[in-house]
Amino acid sequence: MTQIPLNASRLLASAVAVALLTLAPVVRADALQDISKQIKQGQHAQALEQVDKYLAGKPKDAQGRFLKGIVLTEMNKPNEAVAVFTKLTEDYPELPEPYNNLAVIYAQQKQYDKAKQALEMAIRTHPSYATAHENLGDIYARLASQAYDKALQIDSSNSSAQNKLALIRDLMSTAGRPGKAGKPITETRPVEPVKLAEAAKPAPAPVTAAPVTAAPPAAAPVPVPAPAPSAAAAKPVEAAKPAPAKSADDAAAEISRIVGLWAAAWSRKDVKAYLSVYARDFKTPAGESRPAWDSERQKRITKPGAIQVSYENLRISVDGDSATVKFRQHYNSASLKTSSNKVLLMGKRDGKWQILQERIGT
Repeated sequence: MTQIPLNASRLLASAVAVALLTLAPVVRADALQDISKQIKQGQHAQALEQVDKYLAGKPKDAQGRFLKGIVLTEMNKPNEAVAVFTKLTEDYPELPEPYNNLAVIYAQQKQYDKAKQALEMAIRTHPSYATAHENLGDIYARLASQAYDKALQIDSSNSSAQNKLALIRDLMSTAGRPGKAGKPITETRPVEPVKLAEAAKPAPAPVTAAPVTAAPPAAAPVPVPAPAPSAAAAKPVEAAKPAPAKSADDAAAEISRIVGLWAAAWSRKDVKAYLSVYARDFKTPAGESRPAWDSERQKRITKPGAIQVSYENLRISVDGDSATVKFRQHYNSASLKTSSNKVLLMGKRDGKWQILQERIGT
């Protein structure tokens, strides 16, 4: 199978430039920086020991868990790293980096379909995540290479496939450039984006076309006119049946994604994205008008100081185009730190799941 070489400088090692959360304590920052230095210096066993000690006191810390995933990847323990990053996507569905790192590992294992799905999730979570878009382009190129290879195995004289395969090889061999660390992340995302690691050896030379003799065209069959149906025998044409609705599992996955985007927009003070999750017929808590509620939410969200919103124990119950979502919400700001049970009643509006009502609940 032909493989496409990627620039070897785009390795996971670039991920060790960790950006710390702005409100993290100094001790926490120092611990993570020490672990990052050990990874950068190739001291992987020591880094793993330190990150395990760190997580013993902070088992849910996203940055520490992400660093552990990187250490395991560097130690050539992909299955353990996949488990770490997968759990991060479940606990923090609003973070794109764990999805991207899963794609890195899948690409190393030549599981390009899985890598593609992970990158698509990263982009859904964070549409402006440039690294994921670039990595997805590389995955598409590799998938295209496999398809052209298959075409040439079936028909080695396919000059079109040969030319396209050569074009992709030339593109990937000339487009390489040093990896870039990207901007520090100071909101809810815990780490720097990473680029796809080199997951393939240099490709062999293009397949040489072998001459083939075309078979003579087959004679076209003579059409036989069918007898016209009588009026009595004619039956009405049945209308096409509608496609089956998405399963409850698909709906729950989409709702989980929406809730993650809602919490992430709230945390980064993106009022427009936050309010877009609420339906036009949203039932306001105190019965006030929707414009008045929107205005009040905008004032509270944009007040000075950072906001961090996270959640756990997400439970989703779907009934057709309605759903009940329950979770434990954690809210942290400069003046308030609370945890409470939250209930969201959601429904389909214009094909999208939106919040119809929210309340404190059990």
